[in-house]
Amino acid sequence: MSGEHPTRAEDFDLYALGALDDAERKAFESHLASCADCAEKVAAARGRMAMLAFAAPPTQPSPGVKESLMRQVIASAQGPGGSLAPVKPVPADGGVFARWWAVLLPAATAFALATVLLWLHNEQLNRQLADLRNTIQQQQKQLDEAHSMAELLSSKDTVMVSLAPQKGATGSARVLYNSRNGMMMYDGVTPPAPMDKSYQVWLVPMKGAPIAAGWFTGRPDKPAHMMMKLPEGIVAKAFAVTLEPAGGMPQPTGPMVLVGPIS
Repeated sequence: MSGEHPTRAEDFDLYALGALDDAERKAFESHLASCADCAEKVAAARGRMAMLAFAAPPTQPSPGVKESLMRQVIASAQGPGGSLAPVKPVPADGGVFARWWAVLLPAATAFALATVLLWLHNEQLNRQLADLRNTIQQQQKQLDEAHSMAELLSSKDTVMVSLAPQKGATGSARVLYNSRNGMMMYDGVTPPAPMDKSYQVWLVPMKGAPIAAGWFTGRPDKPAHMMMKLPEGIVAKAFAVTLEPAGGMPQPTGPMVLVGPIS
């Protein structure tokens, strides 16, 4: 090999493996110092050699690699004039194959470690991104609710409806309602609902069946709070709270707990 471009593609793999003899290696490196294209090919060859450690079935070297190795073996076995020299014992370092392993093992170890570290870093970033998205969604929900509440409270046509306890029930609640923008806000205090039961808020329209506006379990120390955007064109005549199976029902089935007509 001279200082010109390598004529064999396998020379880059041989160089990456450290399998070139001294003269070929020096000529190769002399050329690499002034050839960015070949330097890039060497980098790619080193990457391929590192990946060999992770290949599932072992692959045979290319014919060019095998031919080059055989030339080195034959050259070292021949004496002057082409006669065979006495067979030399295999070096303690294992020869060419040991040189392959010495190059591949550190590269494979470094590649595996880098892969694991990148995977862990990527998982951490994914968790942080998911937490950030969740936080942004909650903040946006709170912002939307605060905006709707401010609009509801500031509107001159918003009415307040008081809900009174029915016979045998305790608690109190109020509903802020605006028929023009179709918004309602419920705040109320009730005792805890029995096991497997929930309180459910209803809008009773001028026409048609009651409309579910949310459910809660009830806490005497903390008011239940909810807001709802009503279907377009709905005008309420009353609001009510019933006791229903846990999670609520499509239509009222249980006893009335709180009721408040719009005067």
